[in-house]
Amino acid sequence: MSTPNFLQEKLGIQYPIILAPMFLVSNEEMIIEALRAGITGAIPALNYRSIEDFQAAIRSIRKKQKGPFGINLIVNRSNIHLEKQLEVCCSEKVDFIITSLGSPKEVIREVHKYGGLVFCDVTSYEYAQKVEQLGADAVIAVGSEAGGHAGPVKSVELIRELKEHCNLPIISAGGISNHASYQERMDLDIAGVSVGTIFIASKESPVSEKYKQACVNYGANDIVTTTKLSGVPCTVINTPYVQKMGVKQSFFLRFLNKRKSLKKWLKSLTFLLGMKKLRNAAFGYDYKEVWCAGPSIEHVKEIKSITAIVQDITGSTS
Repeated sequence: MSTPNFLQEKLGIQYPIILAPMFLVSNEEMIIEALRAGITGAIPALNYRSIEDFQAAIRSIRKKQKGPFGINLIVNRSNIHLEKQLEVCCSEKVDFIITSLGSPKEVIREVHKYGGLVFCDVTSYEYAQKVEQLGADAVIAVGSEAGGHAGPVKSVELIRELKEHCNLPIISAGGISNHASYQERMDLDIAGVSVGTIFIASKESPVSEKYKQACVNYGANDIVTTTKLSGVPCTVINTPYVQKMGVKQSFFLRFLNKRKSLKKWLKSLTFLLGMKKLRNAAFGYDYKEVWCAGPSIEHVKEIKSITAIVQDITGSTS
């Protein structure tokens, strides 16, 4: 069953908080600072252009800072590099893996061979039951308040459903933005929380100053959901460019997506083009301001260090 100390006991961290893996945003410096602040963090394997760069990053973090950290693996067909990414994770004995968007069966089997942990993103208790049967160590309950690929159900409601139907430790993702929201979740007797959006505007974040400042200037009411970037709902800041671009796929693409023979290829193409657009916007390569974020930007009032943000969340002073 879920225990409040699951993350602390398994990973030996001071606070039961994961700096969530954010596409394009998470990097080595952020993980190192997270570890120094008493929490842990994870990086999407897809943040690296090559397998060699990916492996070098894991080794770089370990060389510079002791402490457990994780890797996020996309486990559906869109990730053509999964096999090699998993191979690296196993050879480097990564402390924990977070799986998203697919079946974690192979990842669980291989990671457990060396004693690593596997946490699976879930948005429903039905899927949580499936990963429990596969041997997952915990579930990350992705609520509707999350940034990026959010779930359809409010976090508190999802946690209650999982507690009723699943026996795995629960880590809550979505909507944790300050000490009050952190304490509210932990009072539900969960294993920990995964926090992403409010770290985008951290000093250690590699994204452009325009992206960081957007997280400060915009609020919860400025977050919209689009299917244009990855083919599935994704939350972004409603910038003038997003308003001009629109948030729904064209009728033609929606029609093609209904054809089984084309769906897989269209989804992969949409994902690749959308991710390129996000990469360009995140690092200021062009004027097309498409920035992923969740409604937690409501509580981002200035650009702070990761340590300061962790102190805000936990209510600590050191």
